Amino acid sequence: MDLATVIGMLGAIGFIVMAMLMGGTMSMFINVPSLLIVFGGSLFVVLSQFTLGQFFGAGKVAGKAFMFKIDTPEELIEKIVEMADAARKGGFLALEEAEISNEFMQKGVDMLVDGHDIEVVRETLSKDIKMTTDRHEFGATIFKGMGDVAPAMGMIGTLIGLVAMLSNMDDPKSIGPAMAVALLTTLYGAFFANIICLPIAVKLSNRASEEKLNQSLILDGIVGIADGQNPRVIDGILKNYLAASKRSTGEEE
Repeated sequence: MDLATVIGMLGAIGFIVMAMLMGGTMSMFINVPSLLIVFGGSLFVVLSQFTLGQFFGAGKVAGKAFMFKIDTPEELIEKIVEMADAARKGGFLALEEAEISNEFMQKGVDMLVDGHDIEVVRETLSKDIKMTTDRHEFGATIFKGMGDVAPAMGMIGTLIGLVAMLSNMDDPKSIGPAMAVALLTTLYGAFFANIICLPIAVKLSNRASEEKLNQSLILDGIVGIADGQNPRVIDGILKNYLAASKRSTGEEE
């Protein structure tokens, strides 16, 4: 589990709730029509921009913002160098016995063992990288769309509330409560966008970048093994993917 995402969201929600309670009771911040306009309206507006499959698939993708396991570049480099050494000593068939947990790396190794030309391997893996990145970024696009739409729906709800308020100007006592209700939709829109949707969109984009970096690293490693390069040379090439402070120590920043 990504604790940063969970702690960040719960912390933001907690401070907002604390501020609400300090200003009065929670009931004064709850209005069902406003909730329907913002949450329901935002979901259906975004749904209209995509297919049903794409929209509901975003829910599965969103899980990667909270539950996501990825190999570190250091671990991948160590494994690739180990396989390069084995391939130099026993040929590509020696890689058949290697224990590989990374599916993308396993795919590349299988292609080498099967005797595919290096250009075929490079093209196949490059296409895989592109398609995987596109899928992940698409999920981020849906949540970014919700983040863009929610404040607009909040403003629409506020305008609806203001029209209703101005139509009842005969009763001055009703103006204050009506104005408060009208402003709640703006609050809901800002909350839904900035506390829920946009953080998930950014996190999914970061996940896509991390996975793309790992897959590019693996691709270069597989190509190096196929070319018969010295394991030390491969290690040096792949360490270019690491920050300068990590290249000699292997420690994280």
